[in-house]
Amino acid sequence: MSNSIWSRRGLSALVLCLATLPAAAQSFRVQCPKETKLHPAGSSGTDAHPGGIKCQEIAGGDGFATMADGNQIYLFGFGPLSGRDYIDQGLPGTQSAEDFNKDYSATNANGAAIEPAAIMNLGVLSAQEPAPLMAIDEDDEFFLTLSNVGQIMRPDLFEQHTVHFHGYPNASSFFDGVPDASAAINIMGSFTYYYTAPDAGTYFWHCHITPPEHLQMGMVGQLFVRPRQNQVHVGVDLATALYTSNLKAPGNPDGVTCSDILCTGQTPLPAAAVSTHVSNVLQPAGDVKYAYNDGDGSTKYDVEYPIQLMGFDPNFHYVGMTFNPEAFADMKDKYFMISGRGYPDTVNTYVNNTGTGKPDGPLYTLDSDGASRSSQPLPSLIKITRSAGQTRALLRISDLNVTEFHTIATVGVPMLVIADNARLLRDMAGRNLYYKTNSLTLGGGESADVILDVSSSDYATCTNTSPCTFYLYTTNLDHLSNDAENFGGMMTEIQVL
Repeated sequence: MSNSIWSRRGLSALVLCLATLPAAAQSFRVQCPKETKLHPAGSSGTDAHPGGIKCQEIAGGDGFATMADGNQIYLFGFGPLSGRDYIDQGLPGTQSAEDFNKDYSATNANGAAIEPAAIMNLGVLSAQEPAPLMAIDEDDEFFLTLSNVGQIMRPDLFEQHTVHFHGYPNASSFFDGVPDASAAINIMGSFTYYYTAPDAGTYFWHCHITPPEHLQMGMVGQLFVRPRQNQVHVGVDLATALYTSNLKAPGNPDGVTCSDILCTGQTPLPAAAVSTHVSNVLQPAGDVKYAYNDGDGSTKYDVEYPIQLMGFDPNFHYVGMTFNPEAFADMKDKYFMISGRGYPDTVNTYVNNTGTGKPDGPLYTLDSDGASRSSQPLPSLIKITRSAGQTRALLRISDLNVTEFHTIATVGVPMLVIADNARLLRDMAGRNLYYKTNSLTLGGGESADVILDVSSSDYATCTNTSPCTFYLYTTNLDHLSNDAENFGGMMTEIQVL
């Protein structure tokens, strides 16, 4: 691909101008530069320029999902146009610029769909529940392209779509996705959002066009930012990494004396990673992984799971597909789900479109055009494999619900809450304010990071020959249902193997 600013992924100003033009003048454009001023070496980054260039492409449109009682439900939603194989494995679809710029083909499902025909072929009816997972590392530059392919089941609608990173410290309102202060994307148009990654934490993202409708219809997903602490070089502690050439802090290319709270009074310092963290892998073998820049290693984990609490009102979805007026005041969820699935689909084995199945595989739905598509890709079965050295599982919990508060609980294994709304629980003196609990209540738009630690003697009965099963479930008892089905809803298993 040409490095010219006039290449098909190129000029930022051109893409931005296109977003403000009428729909008839728009066309699909995808942008993912090989290098930038902040990262002149490209996506890999350097000691002097930590982080890298990451990219992802999504479609805004419609589709169908399968509820745990077998009913199909209509969605407005986002679908993957890049990293499709990663998404189907329950992993983030975010990629390095090098990998993203390998165009989609039959042999490269992770490449980006660039040409209009490919964008339409892959994007139509591709809506997923929840929306494609995103993950970046601190110091990254993130280019996210949204292409609006239209609502095929509702040709009377001319819905615009945007992307809003909820609670994310976005420096520019132009890329915030609120249509009053930024761009909205018309059908047959694209827009490339630009973000930097300043703060580690768990966030979520959604469409900000008529939010009560578009969120209820399914246009919501999760984003998390991994900490700089994960990228510490071999044999280097965090204090050294933050303020030396091993991993210089942005804005301090020459390094400064460390006065940061992470560098003072915390012993022992975190262990160094054995390799650079890879953004599109949730569980890279051999890496030391942390949820936050903690300075003391207390947020270390072995395996992580996105846990997205959500619900659907089937009546609202039905009238959304059948050209009837939507009663916003009567909105009431009847399906309650974790990451787009209700129990027992959260733990069941599924048969995919190749005739094989596994518990952590995607759930497929037969769409109105006769094609079977991955509609609910994220697994909700939590596994901690002690025989593989795993003892700590990080749950990235976010409440994506429009109408309900949810209380999520465990029995037999407590949750160590380490962060609230993407902020590490620590006071101004640097003391940890983590706490253990068996229940956690979140409202729409809130998130929490919790660690399940099964290393203590309390779980000695959970041996390799005697595995244990615990449950993560809601104590809102009326939410343990799949519409009229009395048993199901917001519940999954925690398997200690």
